[in-house]
Amino acid sequence: MIGYYVHHHGNGHLHRAITVAPHLPDQVTGFSSLPRPDVWTGPWVQLPRDDSAPGYVGADVTARGLLHWVPLGDAGLRGRMAAISAWIEDHAPSAMVVDQSVEVCLLARLHGVPVVAMTAPGRRTDPAHALGFGTATAVVGAWPAGWTDRMLPGLDREVHAIGAVSRFAVARGPRRPSGRRPHAVLLAGTGGDGFTRASIDRARTQTPGWDWTVLSRTLGTWHADPAAVLATADVAVLHPGQNSLAEVAALRVPAVVVPADRPFDEQHVTASVLADGWPAVVVDAVPATGWGDLLDQARLLDGEGWAAWCDGGAPTRLAGVVSGVVDNRDRAA
Repeated sequence: MIGYYVHHHGNGHLHRAITVAPHLPDQVTGFSSLPRPDVWTGPWVQLPRDDSAPGYVGADVTARGLLHWVPLGDAGLRGRMAAISAWIEDHAPSAMVVDQSVEVCLLARLHGVPVVAMTAPGRRTDPAHALGFGTATAVVGAWPAGWTDRMLPGLDREVHAIGAVSRFAVARGPRRPSGRRPHAVLLAGTGGDGFTRASIDRARTQTPGWDWTVLSRTLGTWHADPAAVLATADVAVLHPGQNSLAEVAALRVPAVVVPADRPFDEQHVTASVLADGWPAVVVDAVPATGWGDLLDQARLLDGEGWAAWCDGGAPTRLAGVVSGVVDNRDRAA
């Protein structure tokens, strides 16, 4: 049995778990505060939230900077850790994949379970990450090999770079854009950050020769099959979160990339890498002007350049890392 912890912020961690779990070398039990997805085929342990209690002032949520989120006296934190511990005692798992939580990494390792820690890009040299990465048997990053020094600047730890994980199949053959008029697809998720109704209206006004589709639950229309929409795009516009970026790369769509503020400079670090020869036009913030030039510049890029970012083999490579961790544990036992 393998445990798989899924962070509850956004949907990217969940999409990644759904994509890679079928490739792992044993039955997988999911752990998350998110509801069990309909497509999940294995067991699922529903965890209480640890960030909904009123008033964290004085609760020492970081244990004086040694951890990321451990609020004193929080019943949700106590309940989730107890549930994971009870499951480990009952099932004696061969490994735990953690995407992402320093605290769950530590908890599993304190139970003698080898940990495969998934990490996002960014400046993750703080004491909490050093502790979590240091106790993990393997650390995995979902970006192409050879780019870890740029994606995790300053980190002194071996990282297995497996490539981007996309829930969408990798596009094969030439893409078929929507028609005679060029088509821009904006991935705005639940809204917020720099994409607002006003900024989207400005972009549309400045590009009268383009059709726009806004994929967003709050700012546009959410499609059950966003891959079908992206497949018709001449250019994608997005904040470079790991999930959105993987999907654009899988479908080989050139992009306009606008990094948003995230902890540990995650998206700004990613954007600095994308500006170095990938099929993306990178800007520092959502532009007030110049959208026509940006889209035209991006449209000239060859989306096939994403093949090295997302080649469809990441789930198999992650399975190989997990298998190696399990085999080493068995040999050491």
